[in-house]
Amino acid sequence: MNASDTRDRILDALQEILVREGYSSVTLEAVARAASVSKGGLLYHFPSKAAMLTGLIERLSVLAEEEFREAVEGEEGVVRVFLRTSLPQSPEERELYWAIIAALRGHNDMPEEAFAHVLSLFDRWRVLLHEELEDPVLAEIILRAGDGLYLSDIAGLPPADPALRQGMIDRLVAESDRVRRRR
Repeated sequence: MNASDTRDRILDALQEILVREGYSSVTLEAVARAASVSKGGLLYHFPSKAAMLTGLIERLSVLAEEEFREAVEGEEGVVRVFLRTSLPQSPEERELYWAIIAALRGHNDMPEEAFAHVLSLFDRWRVLLHEELEDPVLAEIILRAGDGLYLSDIAGLPPADPALRQGMIDRLVAESDRVRRRR
């Protein structure tokens, strides 16, 4: 088994503990046990709890950067990509974001730069939406609607009727098309 596989197993175990048991259950020992590695093996990859949390944020960052690139460079535009990706694309993505939220709640152990990085990732959508749309109020409405869709989904709240949800997205897209800046 290579170092990358072990590192991924450790992060998978951390994510699982955060999602299933909450931040207070995260210890080096618990993560090592769940990842089936020795504590020394865990410490080789992540010398502290803070380093593990930073590793999890790096996972989030990779996913987010792909979405940002697609939004900026793709034909759909920022609004469409943002709203489409406001519904988690997989159970793994849902769990990753839920784990990050759990980690943010206990951010005393999270390095300040890692915490700031997470906040900047969430803020990046706000910046992109405001850059694409001439109407700042509509940009904020779209941002908050997308955030609400995402948080509702990852929290397991009852989903909106699919036709109603699609109607909401279609209306926001239509309104945004009216005030979209030219590229």
